[in-house]
Amino acid sequence: MTLEQHITSARDRVEAFIAHYFSQSLATDKRLSDAMHYSLTIGGKRLRPFLVYTTGEMYNANLNDLDVLAAAIECIHTYSLIHDDLPAMDDDALRRGRPTCHIAFDEATAILAGDALQTLAFELISNHPFDVPAENVLAMFKVLTKATGMLGMAGGQAMDIAATNTPISLAQLESIHTLKTGALLQASIELGALCGRDVPEQDLKHLRDFGQKVGLAFQVQDDILDIIGDTFTLGKPQGSDQELNKSTYPAHLGLDGAKQFANQLVNESLYALDEMSRNSETLKQLARFIIERDH
Repeated sequence: MTLEQHITSARDRVEAFIAHYFSQSLATDKRLSDAMHYSLTIGGKRLRPFLVYTTGEMYNANLNDLDVLAAAIECIHTYSLIHDDLPAMDDDALRRGRPTCHIAFDEATAILAGDALQTLAFELISNHPFDVPAENVLAMFKVLTKATGMLGMAGGQAMDIAATNTPISLAQLESIHTLKTGALLQASIELGALCGRDVPEQDLKHLRDFGQKVGLAFQVQDDILDIIGDTFTLGKPQGSDQELNKSTYPAHLGLDGAKQFANQLVNESLYALDEMSRNSETLKQLARFIIERDH
């Protein structure tokens, strides 16, 4: 399959799982459930679920196990987007070309929808009978909690807010985005591997290195697209980072320098896969796609 077909297949699987869950779930409040479902189905490439499936399939993981983890990681990612878009954070009215959750519903419902999606991720994992040892399931919780909380995505977001309107170094910017964006992408890869069979420890090291590099490259490309993209293609306001006076890679390195850095990171991510014991060509294709995408 081509990379596009792999991404489409992963997107279809996780969206089918999400649709089935919401068709069966008993909502205590329909408006809250509708807001959660709205935000989960607002579109997107589903790169994090794709990473779960691709890595897991490299090691013959059970697809039903991967469905649960792909949905869980998308719940976490969606919760972060809902909260990022709030007036107290980035104050965005558009997400993937549609009204953000607090615009489509209201601010209080959006906050609760994000909260509920975060806990739903862990509920999905805790309720599923995984076809792997119990220690692997415990490791899944550890990976996801670290990537999501103070030492991961939430911590990176806090650092990003603190850096707004404040000059910071390139090293500080890299630390912010390694946590804010890279941590969840890296977790997606590790979760897929934890569902696999006979995964060599050395492969896990290479996968973590790949995830760290490609996650940072993803953010650098986002910063570039905020300058050269357009609102229609991006699905969100173009130039929003500049308007909020956020530190970005183009601001530090210039546009050409940021493009060179993104290419460097992708090349380093490819080197990390060269010593893998399994065929990692699909992951390599994704790394190249990261800096070729236009949204």
